[in-house]
Amino acid sequence: MWWFQQGLSFLPVALVVWSAASFVFSYITAIVLHHVDPLVPYISDTGTIPPERCLFGIMLNVSTFLGMATMYIRYKQVSALSPEKPKILRLNKLGLTLGWMSCFGLCIIANFQKCILYYIHVLGACLTFGVGSIYMLVQTILSYLMQPELHSKDIFWARLAVFLWSCSSILTMFVSSVVLYSGLYGQNLVQKLHWDPQERGYIPHIISTVSEWSLAFSFLSFFLTYIRDFQKISLRAMVSMQGQTLHESPGSFRAEEQALLIAGSI
Repeated sequence: MWWFQQGLSFLPVALVVWSAASFVFSYITAIVLHHVDPLVPYISDTGTIPPERCLFGIMLNVSTFLGMATMYIRYKQVSALSPEKPKILRLNKLGLTLGWMSCFGLCIIANFQKCILYYIHVLGACLTFGVGSIYMLVQTILSYLMQPELHSKDIFWARLAVFLWSCSSILTMFVSSVVLYSGLYGQNLVQKLHWDPQERGYIPHIISTVSEWSLAFSFLSFFLTYIRDFQKISLRAMVSMQGQTLHESPGSFRAEEQALLIAGSI
């Protein structure tokens, strides 16, 4: 059995591989069609013009689903490992809420392009990266609280390092974006897809785009730390039948006629 076939480890692997592919494929398409500059464009710029916009949107929508599933499995795992620790359970519920908000932001990014609905796109980015960073912090704290009995110290330090990487990328991107869009380098830069290295504002533009790519891959790297944890999880679906046939009303049978069916491991 391969390592990614153990337990549910395929889920974070699929999330990371699929999300990275959505960035790379849309980037390659945009470059081939000369819609953006080859040197580190904004990720959102590679999903602005058809046909890469269609590819970018549908692939990120799938990433949203994979992200929600991964975060829910992580939530159920922590709940099962620490059923009698109220502090951990509260943080775990908070983490799930923040994680799903971040996934909703990713869905907004996928479906509302920067050059068309800029402020909605920025809202999605704030939810994805801002709220997502808080989700990473919560999971890092949970890893700290669960060591050494349930978590190794190596996992905690790995998640802390990725979280700090994410925070530094956010700070760099925020500062460079504020400088770039301050009005010193021209107006309507949001719509600008091609930059000349000799232009004013090119350096803060490059810093901002590099920071965005760094931030995106820091998020993906965080989910790679789930692989070892998910190798120890199996999932079963339990179906409670309310009768022996499908045409009876729920109240038309006796309690002893109820059957419990257990589907095989997924």
